[in-house]
Amino acid sequence: MSLDERFQDAAARAKDLPSRPSNEDLLKMYGLFKQGTSGDVSGDRPGAFDFKGRAKYDAWAGLKGTGQDDAKEQYIALVDSLANG
Repeated sequence: MSLDERFQDAAARAKDLPSRPSNEDLLKMYGLFKQGTSGDVSGDRPGAFDFKGRAKYDAWAGLKGTGQDDAKEQYIALVDSLANG
């Protein structure tokens, strides 16, 4: 199975995890997914009153410079660890 196939499989499995991940893990998953699919963050950081948008942006921005394949591997590993408890 190719990296992209494994990544898409992990993204599908992430929707059916046995328990809801912590907010920290959800932000990690978001950042890794975005880095893996889109590369480095772009656009302006959301305003101070958009707490959720700002947290998501920061999670993605924290991965700046991480290669897309590396981010996909980290995403797969995180989903696997959350799926196995």
